[in-house]
Amino acid sequence: MQNRMPFIVSKTDSFYDKLGDWIGDLFYDILPEAGFELRDEQIFMAFQLEKAFKDKKVMFAEAGVGTGKTIVYLLYAIMYARYMNRPAVIACADETLIEQLVKKEGDIAKLEKVLSLNIDVRLAKSRDQYLCLKKLDQVRNSDFSDEISTIYQQLPDFVHAAGSMQSFEKYGDRRDYSALSDELWGQVNWDPLQDCFSCEKRHRCGLTLHRDFYRHSTDLIICSHDFYMEHIWTKESRKREGQLPLLPEHSSVVFDEGHLLEYAAQKALSYRFTEYTLEKLLTRLMENEVREKTLFTVEEALLDSEAFFDTISQFSSLSQGTEKQVITKHPLVMKACRKLHYTLQVLEEELVFEGELYVINEYELKIVEEYLEQITYSLSLFLQELNGITWFEQDKGERTLVIMPKMVEEVMREEVFSQKKPFIFSSATLSNQKSFDYIANSLGVKEYLSFSVASPFEYDEKMEVHLPRFSNGISEKINYLVKMINKSEGRALILLNSKEELAEIKKRLSEEISYPIYFEGDAEISTLVSKFQNEEQAILCSIHLWEGLDIPGRSLENVLIVSLPFPPNDPVFTAKRNGTDNPFLDVDLPYMLLRLRQGVGRLIRSEKDKGTVHILINEEINPDVLQKIKEVLPTQALEH
Repeated sequence: MQNRMPFIVSKTDSFYDKLGDWIGDLFYDILPEAGFELRDEQIFMAFQLEKAFKDKKVMFAEAGVGTGKTIVYLLYAIMYARYMNRPAVIACADETLIEQLVKKEGDIAKLEKVLSLNIDVRLAKSRDQYLCLKKLDQVRNSDFSDEISTIYQQLPDFVHAAGSMQSFEKYGDRRDYSALSDELWGQVNWDPLQDCFSCEKRHRCGLTLHRDFYRHSTDLIICSHDFYMEHIWTKESRKREGQLPLLPEHSSVVFDEGHLLEYAAQKALSYRFTEYTLEKLLTRLMENEVREKTLFTVEEALLDSEAFFDTISQFSSLSQGTEKQVITKHPLVMKACRKLHYTLQVLEEELVFEGELYVINEYELKIVEEYLEQITYSLSLFLQELNGITWFEQDKGERTLVIMPKMVEEVMREEVFSQKKPFIFSSATLSNQKSFDYIANSLGVKEYLSFSVASPFEYDEKMEVHLPRFSNGISEKINYLVKMINKSEGRALILLNSKEELAEIKKRLSEEISYPIYFEGDAEISTLVSKFQNEEQAILCSIHLWEGLDIPGRSLENVLIVSLPFPPNDPVFTAKRNGTDNPFLDVDLPYMLLRLRQGVGRLIRSEKDKGTVHILINEEINPDVLQKIKEVLPTQALEH
């Protein structure tokens, strides 16, 4: 451990005292000499974090834009990881942001250079960020395009070789296929319908090899909130199945943009019942030498499953701006659900007998039994008036029932925050009217440390905010976008709220703008961000980069927010609205204002930055809402 520390700790020294001295030297001498700006807010944050790491506490670290909070938590996380001989986990808001920390212009690269440190940082991405060899084989049979052919030809030799692997290399990361559109990537990447357990390519799979790689990190593992929560909820079941947990033992956790963790927790706890997966498992079961009674029950289950999903399709409706369909619990839906639930329970009993006859492979039987147990439990929740949220998804013929818990605080308290280790929540927006109780209660955090530091930037000098009004929908707004983009000669980030908005803008801007334009979905997101950052007059259009995007300098001088970021009318937010007396004031408005603050915060990232924010609003906006918007903006807005 000692030779990995950039400071000396003798046997009689306190590690935390020596760390504190080193951090002080860094911020007062070393970093300023290397061109970093000395910020009192950053130094204050550093010494607050020391207490959280020393006492292994939960800390809500609310720090405004420009405080350099990422540098601070990285320094503590890395040094603590080396002290404990276990990596730290940095969990970012979503998959689109985890590459931001390791980009060549990012904070980790800067620290490595200035401190002459070799930081071992590895990415733990979600499964859908990796190539699926089985899907690639299937697509090759019907798609003879150069793109699919190139993916196949670039596979390492060991993927095709017979016998044991003599050597191997990492491959198959979404980043490796950066030019592919999201649509094409969706044809060849892992998805929930893949049965990895029985896959004959499993031990040559890029996903498997990447997992083995990141588990051996000595300093940092960077993942998404979703991935961290999936690790928490699956670690015990993975151990039972003889697998390693998704993440290794780690020393501390930083939740970057921590205000978004609650939804990731809900999502990870959700039950997903997909018609195709059940059909696939049961069809495979019928290939075994099972009894006639079991075969009959399997056939009945398949028919009942189809009838259930047909009925749900009939009584579900799609809301604008979301793929989640609202389910009406009509008596016919409930009747079909009870029938399927009963048949699957009978099948579970039949499989107990089959297991005793040893006619089915024990491992395969275990997979089927665990999946049936999950489905019957999720159907029982659907039949109850549970304290949860349900919706229906239909994508390319695949039909899925999703059941999400409303409240996660009890499980979070027991499974996450009962661990004695530092948990750091970092964001510019964690408190509600200067109190952290709301986020703490929603996540089951009983005891915590907290602090708030404001942004050091002089926004009145650096930022102009415009609130233009529009009456004729998206067309008039696009005319305004074209005018403002030409005025700033590109250098623009356009933030959107839906795929529909993105499609409309893509159609028009591509024809009317001469500067390079990058649209989210056309290629891997971090590749688009890198191009935008390095081509000074480019434009980036995104649905997901309201948080975390850090582009200092002249590449970003114009942020255009096409519409106010109110939450969608999907079942998740409908449930939140149903749980309050005043849905607009308690749910919609706070969500919109928080997201708006995050979006506006993309503009000024350093002392030298300056530029303009345009928030495009509708003519009929409520005067009270307009006033609330003005109150959260960092400088006075100009209306026109």
